[in-house]
Amino acid sequence: MVSITSNRSETDTHLVAGLNEGDSARVLDALAYVKPLYENKIVITGQEAFAFSEGVAVTLALLKTDAETRIAGLLFELPYIDPKASEGIELMFGKEVIDLVTGVRQLIRLREHTFGQREVGRGKNDAQQAIAQVETLRKMLLAMASDMRVVLVRLASRVTTLRYFADNKLQNDMTRQYALETFELYAPLANRLGIWQLKWELEDLSFRFMEPDAYKRIAKMLEEKRLEREDFVARAIVRLRFELSAAGIKAEVSGRPKHIYSIWNKMQGKSIDFSQLYDVRAFRVIVDDVKTCYTVLGIVHNIWTPIPKEFDDYISRPKPNGYQSLHTVVVAEDDGPLEVQIRTDEMHRFAEYGVAAHWRYKEAGGSNFSAQEYDEKIAWLRQLLAWKNDVADAVVGTEESRREWLEKLKSATLDDRIYVLTPQARVLELPAGATPIDFAYYLHSDVGHRCRGAKVDGVMVPLNTPLKNGQTVEIITAKGAPGTAGPSRDWLGAGYAASSRTRAKVRAWFHAIDQQNTLADGRALVEKTLQREGKTSINLEDMAHKLGFAKLDELLLAVGKEEFSLRQIENILHGDSHSKDEGPEDIVTLNKSRASSVTQGAKSGVLVVGTDGLMTQLARCCKPAPPDDVVGFITRGNGVSIHRTHCKNFAEMRIKAPERVIQTTWGRAGVETVYPVDIFVVAGDRQGLLRDISEVFSREKINVIGVNTQSAKGQARMAFTAEIDSTAQLQKALAVIREVSGVLEARRQ
Repeated sequence: MVSITSNRSETDTHLVAGLNEGDSARVLDALAYVKPLYENKIVITGQEAFAFSEGVAVTLALLKTDAETRIAGLLFELPYIDPKASEGIELMFGKEVIDLVTGVRQLIRLREHTFGQREVGRGKNDAQQAIAQVETLRKMLLAMASDMRVVLVRLASRVTTLRYFADNKLQNDMTRQYALETFELYAPLANRLGIWQLKWELEDLSFRFMEPDAYKRIAKMLEEKRLEREDFVARAIVRLRFELSAAGIKAEVSGRPKHIYSIWNKMQGKSIDFSQLYDVRAFRVIVDDVKTCYTVLGIVHNIWTPIPKEFDDYISRPKPNGYQSLHTVVVAEDDGPLEVQIRTDEMHRFAEYGVAAHWRYKEAGGSNFSAQEYDEKIAWLRQLLAWKNDVADAVVGTEESRREWLEKLKSATLDDRIYVLTPQARVLELPAGATPIDFAYYLHSDVGHRCRGAKVDGVMVPLNTPLKNGQTVEIITAKGAPGTAGPSRDWLGAGYAASSRTRAKVRAWFHAIDQQNTLADGRALVEKTLQREGKTSINLEDMAHKLGFAKLDELLLAVGKEEFSLRQIENILHGDSHSKDEGPEDIVTLNKSRASSVTQGAKSGVLVVGTDGLMTQLARCCKPAPPDDVVGFITRGNGVSIHRTHCKNFAEMRIKAPERVIQTTWGRAGVETVYPVDIFVVAGDRQGLLRDISEVFSREKINVIGVNTQSAKGQARMAFTAEIDSTAQLQKALAVIREVSGVLEARRQ
């Protein structure tokens, strides 16, 4: 192909600015390649295809991008306009260019999915949800770009489109829709990436179509005194530079013109008129150190008269987000306000790239929906783009610097999350590697439970298929009422769910099912016992209380797990005096333990000999505590139940199923772990007896979680449930209780 590097037009010169001769030739070759292919073709917005692509490439050149990015800007419309011609792109311009073109087309397809189906922030009942959805869509756009240069091309494409609308004075539904999308999505992205050249133009152009009357009014007010304002700022900068030079201060002084949307935003936020704005005329001073900041402040106040109420020292009193700078407003020679910001280079870099960057406090609600990792990634990307600008002027940097920058920019993606769409164009954020099952559970737990299949971009896929950025996912659910269908146990295996949240919900489903089955088994066994004993009319709740259970379900679960002997129920039915008197009927919680109780999920410290990781739980019937001799009994579906070796229930179960007995021993429990035990006290009944015994428990720092008292014929029989850390603590307490006046017997039950 013949290079057209001679007789360059002004546009061509802009297009290759900053490139070496070889890269310039490649860009101009691409321009010559697409020109005949774009002839008489228009893009979706109505603009001529060649003019549009050339505009995109020139904008990318102003951003000092590399040759491949500019070529991609010229070529990315080609697959849409002439699919056959695009087949030769890789052959002529290389894989890097075709990858960029493919990435841009992918982002355009994202817009096709969402455009027209959603109106961001409008007509929503839940404003917070609307803001969150926009934030997620921004992340999705970044995540879909495997090479960050793709985002730069997309931003340049959008600003080129809006310029076309403005130049042709178009004002219709399309322009308003594009403006809204730009305002909510692309302008904030340009802002976060630190691409100020595009950020302010995207905002102004969007504002022009969204609020045309307000735009024209402010533009007219600015234009009326534009030359006068620019001339004044220029003269003020010259004067300040002279004074700083005379004082031997090295500083960078630059103007800060305000763009139209920013002015309107401040007028609305502060409810003030245009004439009351202090920072329409403004500049910034950047120096080397903090001491010099205050020296410059003194010089500024010596040149112009300060307005006391408009001075803010964010250096000694930084903003909550860490932002530091001196802000002052002075009265200039024409009696008009002039804003000056003074900061160090380090403060300036922190404001631009750190957590105090403009977008953190300029974008309403933005920080509420950005994870810290995402913020750090954006800051790093902005630094990367700034570094590119620094090295670009040194003959596009050294070749080594250029390659290093390209590699970092290509890899700068938010690859720890993926962003997919529902059929209604709602964006969901999922962990990398997420499957349709994760997607279903993210929508709703019931959708996850009833998930039976999935379509990705309209094609049926296996449920363990890893999802990719930008895909549209549709879940096929089982018919029937909620709760009638459930997940598969296979989903807990490798490859089906990337999210721990999903796996937890699947496990919770099966735990609930197992719990229901155990309850049903326990109820059947209890009812069978009652039928055999001819006691079917007995109140089951009362019976459970007499047996030491707070609720009937706890008794049924213990029976269903084979942790509780049915002989105890028979004893109650036959009027066994021991069981009747000693069972705590009405459990009353006296106080809450500060320690971790095994009844509340603390580790019991029991080790199963020869096996690691088995679930263990202390039996309710005998309530073992260290250093009691203990033994284990393997239950159905709930691990190993730990009993004291002389427990009557365990003795009966061992006879029935000796193969399920397993050796156990006390290991190392958690810090301050306590164990429930039952204590039986017999004493002569008198006033204050319960108080005196309770004081013993209090002095010994033993927490009582349940008590039942009965009194007959002058004798009190008391059953306590207490939490102890060892049997030694219990023996000491029993010894003291026996010394209480009137106590006849005190023992562990």
